Amino acid sequence: MQQAHSIYPHQRPYYPPGQTPSPHFFMFNFISTIFSSKNTREINKLKPIVAKINELERSLQSKKDDELQAMTKEWQSWLHRFLPLELPRKKMIDEADPGQIAAWAKTIQQRFDALRPDFPSLPKHVEATPAGLDAAKISFAAISPQFPKMRDKYLDKILPSAFAVVKNAARRLCGHSTNVCDQEMVWDMVHFDTQLMGGIALHRGYIAEMATGEGKTLVSTLPVYLNALTGQGVHMVTVNDYLARRDSQWMGFLYNFLGLTVGCIENQMPDAERKSQYLCDITYGTNSEFGFDYLRDNGIATSLDEQVQRGHYFALIDEIDSILIDEARTPLIISGPATSGDETQFAAVKPTVEQLYKKQTLLCNELVAEAQRLYESGDEKAAGRILFKVKLGQPRNRMFMRLMENPDLLLLVEKTENRFHRGASKKPLIDLKEELFFVVDRKRREAELMERGRQFLAPGDPAAFILPDINKKLAEFPYPGETRQQQKVRVQQELAEAGASLHATNQMLKAYCLFEKDVDYVIRDEEVVIVDEHTGREMPGRRWSDGLHQAVTAKEGLKLEKDNLTYATITIQNYFRMYSKLAGMTGTAETEAAEFHDIYKLDVLPIPTHKPCCRVDLNALIFKTRYDKYVASIARIREIHAKGQPILVGTASVDASETLSRMMNRLHIPHVVLNAKNHMSEAEIVALAGQKGAVTISTNMAGRGTDIKLGEGVAELGGLFVLGTEHYESRRIDRQLRGRAARQGDPGVTQFFISLEDDLLRNFGDVRESSRMIEDSLDEPDSRRIPTSATVENAQRQIEQRNYSWRKHVLDFDDVMNTQREVLYSFRNEVLKTEHPEDIFFDLLRDMIPRQVAENIKNAEGDTDIDSLLGWMGATYSISLPQEPSELEEKTQEEIADIIIGELTKSFHEQEQVLSPEYMDYSLRSLMLQMIDNNWQEHLSSMEELRDGVNLRAQGQKNPLTEYKTDAYVLFEQLMTDIRTGIIINALKATPALPSNWEDFLSLLEGSQEAGEEKPEQEAAEVSV
Repeated sequence: MQQAHSIYPHQRPYYPPGQTPSPHFFMFNFISTIFSSKNTREINKLKPIVAKINELERSLQSKKDDELQAMTKEWQSWLHRFLPLELPRKKMIDEADPGQIAAWAKTIQQRFDALRPDFPSLPKHVEATPAGLDAAKISFAAISPQFPKMRDKYLDKILPSAFAVVKNAARRLCGHSTNVCDQEMVWDMVHFDTQLMGGIALHRGYIAEMATGEGKTLVSTLPVYLNALTGQGVHMVTVNDYLARRDSQWMGFLYNFLGLTVGCIENQMPDAERKSQYLCDITYGTNSEFGFDYLRDNGIATSLDEQVQRGHYFALIDEIDSILIDEARTPLIISGPATSGDETQFAAVKPTVEQLYKKQTLLCNELVAEAQRLYESGDEKAAGRILFKVKLGQPRNRMFMRLMENPDLLLLVEKTENRFHRGASKKPLIDLKEELFFVVDRKRREAELMERGRQFLAPGDPAAFILPDINKKLAEFPYPGETRQQQKVRVQQELAEAGASLHATNQMLKAYCLFEKDVDYVIRDEEVVIVDEHTGREMPGRRWSDGLHQAVTAKEGLKLEKDNLTYATITIQNYFRMYSKLAGMTGTAETEAAEFHDIYKLDVLPIPTHKPCCRVDLNALIFKTRYDKYVASIARIREIHAKGQPILVGTASVDASETLSRMMNRLHIPHVVLNAKNHMSEAEIVALAGQKGAVTISTNMAGRGTDIKLGEGVAELGGLFVLGTEHYESRRIDRQLRGRAARQGDPGVTQFFISLEDDLLRNFGDVRESSRMIEDSLDEPDSRRIPTSATVENAQRQIEQRNYSWRKHVLDFDDVMNTQREVLYSFRNEVLKTEHPEDIFFDLLRDMIPRQVAENIKNAEGDTDIDSLLGWMGATYSISLPQEPSELEEKTQEEIADIIIGELTKSFHEQEQVLSPEYMDYSLRSLMLQMIDNNWQEHLSSMEELRDGVNLRAQGQKNPLTEYKTDAYVLFEQLMTDIRTGIIINALKATPALPSNWEDFLSLLEGSQEAGEEKPEQEAAEVSV
């Protein structure tokens, strides 16, 4: 038996009674003491700070509540000096009355007086005039770059005192009750030393790795309080809306006592309320909500009043490895209805595809019955051929899956499959497939129609599933009397309709064959909700792409929505890289430390546990086949269940959970399965998982974030027994599952049952070690070889390195799009924030006109052609120059460009004379935003098409990444050119008649917006299948 030991060298390991460590351990411990690890040295550096915090906290116990709260105000007053000046735009200042201007001047004067000890050069008096306010703005902007360094230095200085204040406040609140999610809760928490260490690490930008039950929620209050004193807003990121609401109310009890404001961002919250939540010192929310608000602010908002976020100063992420590793590449998408697309195609093809699916199901049921009869009669070869055919046609057939629980039949199918694939000729395999209506490949997520299926869907029409060549079609002159251009348009339209019908048929077939209700998705509120294949948890808002989501929706008979067009998108990874300060907490991060450092510049610091870990990790048992493993697992579960000890069974997939559940049902073992069907009662299932006799089946990843507390009398039975039925491909997921047992000093036991057929050992295990295990098992069938932990960990390391290289490869592509997004959003925000939008217009004139003159002044032969230039001017800008062509021929391109700019400027000023300044400002700003948004949406579609097809260039010996960067640069240059040109052209167009009164115009505009204009909808992610 192997005891669990802490991964932290400074923590004393636990030894069960009667067992003592060997002398070799003491020698290793002595060497480790002399040559301590980097993590140990970091922890040792924190211990003096923790001692100082405790000393300060003891001195605070004699102070009154208002004296403690006064310390918060004192620190805020010093740090709030560095906040941005809040002044209106220059036009509003120019139009303001003297009293208002004097009030603004007084506010700036007070800020300057507070800053003057550190910046003596600041003006001693701010004049109460528009010019005086402008001068004050310039003076403040000159010193602003020094603020971040001064702020950070001050926070480090007051850290011990601030942490002592938080700890003392927690002590004062003990025994007081507060309402948390409509439940009365009594505060009974005070920070202990290891939590103080975690808080210091988080403030310094580390990832604090803390074991389950160590109170990470309470740890977060320390760095959050300290950084919230700056007034810049701290974002506390949780994994779901419930935790955001719960923690904002629970920890908000402590923050409010200290004088800080706390907000919470939730789904479907009105914009006005959402903005008020961001104005709080601390804001709780999920990664999706924060990301969507960023997209709305920068890609959708049409005025500063519509923007809700203040900035991205400090984000503290709970379960950081789940968010920044597992979900990092998940795109957040804001979309709206596309102008094209026919959603009725899916409803049209549904009846025939449904009949086809039923016909194949009936065929496969008959084949399974026939194969079973042949196998029982001794004809294994014929039975194997038929069973392999069923596997090709319907791998999740109920009768077939029950037969595959027999290891002999499973081996027979595998041998038959190898025989068909091993031959040089593929004709036997093709002939076998043609006996079916369609063939399903679950690994590749594909469903392919065979000839029988095509005949069933389109009897007597062999060309129904073939798209003809457009040139060949045109050569036949199908529509006499029409011009060739008219015929081309008509043929293209017919081909597009035929292609859409084929696509809908293919996606509908996938929906029936590959996606099962209550396994791959569930129905909630008349909508399809995707289920995570690893955890079994629902993922609201996510959609399959390429029309597959609509096909599944049509299959279930739900209301079909129009296809969507992407308005704005960003990956979770790139969103969080925008924060000035980033930190996080989790129970398992050390195995991904290299990725955290390379991508996010974050280091991992394991924090010691408050109490010694009493968990016993039994050696894993290995079996030849999965079936043997499951049988042994069930036997072990029955043995433990008979004692009354609670069991948590961890699986690697939802399918494995269902298989184990079926086997337990046959043996009448009471249990619950944490899957999509029971998603709504997850909290109740977790609460009962630690009670006597409880048997809970869950995926390994679903163990994340569940805090299983032991029931009465369970500790005496040995605590929670965690039985893993398969090692996950990532070590941190295995650690998460083990971490469910033995929380905060409770007893607990863990053990893994694995087989040589598991994907991990089969694909990445040591071949020699596996061969030795097989030989030993043949010599002694009842023995179970115990593999070394190095074998499993080496296999997991290989997968982790492979997955990291894949993620890094995706990041290289995503960085290109991220750079473009930053440039475009910066330009868009400049349009929103500028006090003079006409200045941007004139800058665009000076930038674009010289280029356009250089491009259009040459004719086809490359010679200077003034007539060509004048023709382009008339067609593009509808203006003519006062100079004769002969005069222009004597001027340089620069001089001609200056003349054109002058004429266009004159035309713009003529519009200003006709229109009111307010409308001109609004019109020009709206025009710029419209040009940016429309062109950006088209650019997103172009970039998506480029990304989908660029990998094919590898066949031409070209680097796809290099090709992607090159083509993306060309597309982006064209995007910016189109935006600038569109702004110039449309800004100079004739303006339609408008109401004479500006207020009437605004009310008319608001009325049109209230008339039902569709708002873009947000999606948590688009999942490509």
